[in-house]
Amino acid sequence: MQILVDADACPVKEIIVRLAKRRGIPVTMLIDTSHELRGGYGTIITVSKQADSVDYALMGLLQSGDIVVTQDFGLAAMALGKGARVIHQNGLVYTNENIDGLLMDRYIGQKVRRGGGRAKGPAKRTKDDDERFEAAFSDLLALAMGNIC
Repeated sequence: MQILVDADACPVKEIIVRLAKRRGIPVTMLIDTSHELRGGYGTIITVSKQADSVDYALMGLLQSGDIVVTQDFGLAAMALGKGARVIHQNGLVYTNENIDGLLMDRYIGQKVRRGGGRAKGPAKRTKDDDERFEAAFSDLLALAMGNIC
């Protein structure tokens, strides 16, 4: 098992590394060339800046049972399809039961924007968001390691 992170705009990288390091789980952070990332634990892979290049690289590394951290609903759907456990940076655990609704919400938002409308963007990140992610991620790690029924 490994943790794969869509790290381009991920605000919880430090939490991921801290919890993974504590459990001895390898972490791979994937970014494109428009971002810079330094690390002391795990692997950092930089890919071209082309559309979805991080997604394709991540999917190429992904194995069933891995954990993926992403805010991209499309990538989450593909990772679920390969048997991964997937979590959003806000602590939402993606499942086969909720992914279709999330993808539909994304589609509707894109349609509104293409039609000239505006969709509300995400709220400013807070300490509560980080705490919610940390609790959900910790639970997900425990579940993946077989420590929770």
